[in-house]
Amino acid sequence: MRRAVAGSPTAPPADLFVVLGATGDLMERKLIPALYAISAGTAGETRRLRILGSSRRPWKDEEFRDYAIDALVSGKCAPPAAARTWAEATVGFQSTPEDLSEGLGPLAQRIAEEEARYRLSGNRVLYLALPAVAFPPTIRAIGEAGLSKGPGWTRFVIEKPFGRDLASAEELNALIHRWFDETAVYRIDHYLGKETVQNLLVFRFANMLFESVWNRDRIRHVEITVAEDLGLENRATYYDQAGALRDMVQSHLAQLLTLTAMEVPTNLEADQVRNEKVKVLRSLEPVRPEDVVFGQYAAGTVGGTRVPSYREEPGVKPHSSTETFVALRLKVNSWRWHGIPFYLRTGKRLPMKLTEILVRFREPPVWFFGDKGPKELTANSLSITIQPDEGFALGIEIKRPGHAIRLETHQLHFRYAEAFGPLTDGYQTLILDILRGDQTLFVRADEVEESWRVFAPVLQDPPKPRPYEAGSWGPKESDALLAADGQEWTER
Repeated sequence: MRRAVAGSPTAPPADLFVVLGATGDLMERKLIPALYAISAGTAGETRRLRILGSSRRPWKDEEFRDYAIDALVSGKCAPPAAARTWAEATVGFQSTPEDLSEGLGPLAQRIAEEEARYRLSGNRVLYLALPAVAFPPTIRAIGEAGLSKGPGWTRFVIEKPFGRDLASAEELNALIHRWFDETAVYRIDHYLGKETVQNLLVFRFANMLFESVWNRDRIRHVEITVAEDLGLENRATYYDQAGALRDMVQSHLAQLLTLTAMEVPTNLEADQVRNEKVKVLRSLEPVRPEDVVFGQYAAGTVGGTRVPSYREEPGVKPHSSTETFVALRLKVNSWRWHGIPFYLRTGKRLPMKLTEILVRFREPPVWFFGDKGPKELTANSLSITIQPDEGFALGIEIKRPGHAIRLETHQLHFRYAEAFGPLTDGYQTLILDILRGDQTLFVRADEVEESWRVFAPVLQDPPKPRPYEAGSWGPKESDALLAADGQEWTER
């Protein structure tokens, strides 16, 4: 039997995956490896794709293919021969004008040529891997070039940040909806592609043991930590304008909060899950000034290496007041969570890289084991680690061997690496969902706006950042945030 080849009548038709901003860091580090895994058959599911990169660089197909090959080989995703074979069969490039007012006519023409030459399905993904400042003019150019509609379905993908405040988020959504129905829009927050984030739904709703105690009667408080030990990593131009709240809290931490606090959806259809997440955001009590602490790192030592202060980083303004650390106390005004604080914190130049949801349960009402005071009573805790050591651990009390009653805390734990080996990158999961048309792990327009609405008061009157030494867990004022409730951050 004759083997089907790309473009032959016997091969299943491929979809077209167009990346605007295809010569940037995101394409090199994340998208090329994920697209290779999906289309070359090394992922769990294989999809036939034709990939068309686009940017302002005056490249030809060969130059972009070399770029893709280098990304795969340097990232140890494929050997050189396999990478070259894949790139030559799958990858093309179309340059776009420096000034988008000239339009995207050449790109539209190239898309039509690709679909005809390779007998593609007519289905298109348009992926914006661009800086946020380029979103509005690019979206207008896409719409005016007629690229929002095609012979098959067209799906529009946009990376965070989705605006920089409520007003800009509303404007961006309105602009997108001018040419795309919400059912065709995929707003990516890559945290939602992580297996452990997705597992939150399974963990909560498939295990009655936990769902039955997931409420104000049994839980004392919840801590959500997204810690980075790195500094700016060549992102000073963006970060000094954004800060930690815009960069991390409004997106990543808000997503983890909604998944932790949401009610049981009626089913796992995308809108049912996202409806429950929006309800959480709408139930959050207003953020008061005393509920927020900002910090900015000073010089210190991280991982045994001396590092400069934030203001000494290349590209940062000498007197910058941008926050590199945020801690907040939030309360969800719902039947399940009334009165229970959620403590969120994120920061750069902290002691370690860690993304974790930690649930602290209440102490036993009566203590029989020794003469501990109220503040020393032992409470169970559940830590759900999103990265880097994905899994969870439940702290329980056990009796040490011997006649005396002596207790120790030990962990019942599960680790993905032990059970399943290394996990795939979240972008593989998200791109496959885009191709399937599954929006469950993507952020809906009203969810974006509700999240900005929660944090708008903080942005309008931001607190002065408190200094903290690089390599510490942030300014001491963040400890006071919990101490006011008689609580403290869980030691690590």
